[in-house]
Amino acid sequence: MTLENFRPSLPLTLGVELELQLVNTLDYDLTPYAQPMLDMLQKYTLPGQAVPEMTSSMIEISTGICNSAMEVMGQLRQTRDALVECADKLNIAVLGGGTHPFQKWHERRIYDKPRFHELSALYGYLSKQFTIFGQHVHIGCPGPDQALLMMHRMSRYIPHFIGLSASSPFVQGQDTSFHSSRLNSVFAFPLSGRAPFVLDWEGFERYFEKMTRTGVVRSMKDFYWDIRPKPEFGTIEIRVFDTPLSIDKAAALACYVQLLAAWFLDEQPFEPHEDDYLVYTYNRFQACRFGLNALYVDPATLESLPLHEHILKTMRCISRYTAHAQDIDSLHALRASVLHARNDADWLRDLQEREHLLAEVVRQSALRFRSNEDPG
Repeated sequence: MTLENFRPSLPLTLGVELELQLVNTLDYDLTPYAQPMLDMLQKYTLPGQAVPEMTSSMIEISTGICNSAMEVMGQLRQTRDALVECADKLNIAVLGGGTHPFQKWHERRIYDKPRFHELSALYGYLSKQFTIFGQHVHIGCPGPDQALLMMHRMSRYIPHFIGLSASSPFVQGQDTSFHSSRLNSVFAFPLSGRAPFVLDWEGFERYFEKMTRTGVVRSMKDFYWDIRPKPEFGTIEIRVFDTPLSIDKAAALACYVQLLAAWFLDEQPFEPHEDDYLVYTYNRFQACRFGLNALYVDPATLESLPLHEHILKTMRCISRYTAHAQDIDSLHALRASVLHARNDADWLRDLQEREHLLAEVVRQSALRFRSNEDPG
């Protein structure tokens, strides 16, 4: 099987996907209502799409092609409002967060779709454990070589994305001590982690052809990399974000990606190198484990500093690329969370410490999703 041709797109355009939890309003456990939700959403005109995910207690929404984080926010809010209306009629709730705090994976149902059944047959129990919830951000690239260059530049900032978005401290009723436990589930898949260091599309096509000859890979969907090219969209897709608790936080994270990409295209501040990946997995682990208080090893200098300091340093570099008042507001909101070294995982832990009931944590998370506020 040959790799799909890369379809160039306008630089810096955005697309966002959010995987969301469906819970009942009795005990706030996950509930298999994806199909009824999708049926009801057929009556709405949405700016993007709503589709099923691996198990039937999940739903994925997406935007169309957006030029700004402000457009992302507007489209996600419109779809969120439709979801909430449908959920209210079904007596269920919708929420963000990277994991459900107390669901039991063996109770999940694989959504009735051929690809999901194929994955379940291949991966066994890992498929049901894949009932986790992430945000994916696409950034438009004008050509395939530029996409690979953008992908490898972005790899230095994977810990930023993890620390800023982390919202999965609880798994199966336990505090994991991680800020993002979700990514531990992703890392269990054999084709996860980092992409190979290839900077030209011809070389990437050769790599893809070799992988398909092994029989392990049939399409780009079979790669669960932290960042991967999406040739059919003309984008790179960043996949490490936990789903935030609010729509506004999701838009702010997309804004951060867009500003980074604008900085890369304008200044080309560094050239990626294979050695960037010497500390990649360690930095990734640190961000998952400690969030914004992680230790970050700079791949360029090999100096260690707190992750929140590296993020603030980066924000000073990219702030000049804000084009809209909403960009400024989004960057300001993210900067405030970094200054306080607090993310959604901290909010969830504080709530559990106060309420001593994970069902109440889920209930209040669902209320957050309905509002236009970042939990902070």
